[in-house]
Amino acid sequence: MPVATCHCGAVTLDLTAPPSEVTECNCSICRRYGVLWAYMPPAEVTIRTTGPTDRYVREGGDQAFQRCATCGCVTHWQKFDPAFDRMGVNARLLPPDILAAARLRHLDGAETDRYLD
Repeated sequence: MPVATCHCGAVTLDLTAPPSEVTECNCSICRRYGVLWAYMPPAEVTIRTTGPTDRYVREGGDQAFQRCATCGCVTHWQKFDPAFDRMGVNARLLPPDILAAARLRHLDGAETDRYLD
């Protein structure tokens, strides 16, 4: 079972399987965070915390970006709508060998919301 963890280890995300692809999005928040997203159903991710977390919700937003309050690593995002069956896990928190095995996709989240490759 692959495990993504923040720098200090206070937040871990247990995945049922390694991601086959990860996405680099160029929207205003993702490019600032510098993350690679592994999109998966929330049922396939177990989130464990041993310390405080913070969340950011853009004004009028429909999702929360979570981070470790101790080391500041962005860990994941989730939509508020429980019917939305996808969340984003920051794949940069996975071990390098797992990340290296995933296909890298590029999403134009800033303009078209379409993959460029």
